[in-house]
Amino acid sequence: MSHISFPSDVSLLVRDARGRYQPATAEQILAAARQVVDQKMQRGANFGSPADVKAYLRAKLAGLDHEVFAVLFLDNRHRLIEYVEMFRGTLDGAPVHPREVVKEALRLNAAAVIFAHPHPSGHPEPSQADKAITLRLREALALIEVRTLDHIVVGGNDTVSLAERGLL
Repeated sequence: MSHISFPSDVSLLVRDARGRYQPATAEQILAAARQVVDQKMQRGANFGSPADVKAYLRAKLAGLDHEVFAVLFLDNRHRLIEYVEMFRGTLDGAPVHPREVVKEALRLNAAAVIFAHPHPSGHPEPSQADKAITLRLREALALIEVRTLDHIVVGGNDTVSLAERGLL
């Protein structure tokens, strides 16, 4: 996990169960940041560029101490329908079931998807397993005419796009 530091004369405070204010932990700050991101990027939001998608996913996934496999379900104009963390895993992997992704794409009437997951190690280099599941998912979704636009791996403050690497 990335280390968060603040000037010594500045502290962020949170209210505890008794109503007293205590210094916020890094985890509380990241959780609050994820809530802000959710409020900013709601249904119908348009990602203006691949850099916007990466920034959004860094805010959602950086700092997690476990893997999750998330899917951005998009409409035919690539506007956000819904961000869904479909599968939760451990420190070094998460089981991904293509059938469940296809069912969710149909339920949301998605036209396209972007996959994402964090590497808690902080190193965003895609593994062979990451590449393999991306291809399986792309093939499964193609059967129902849902385009796979990208798979982004987040490691700390860095991201790797499989599309930009020509792996889609």
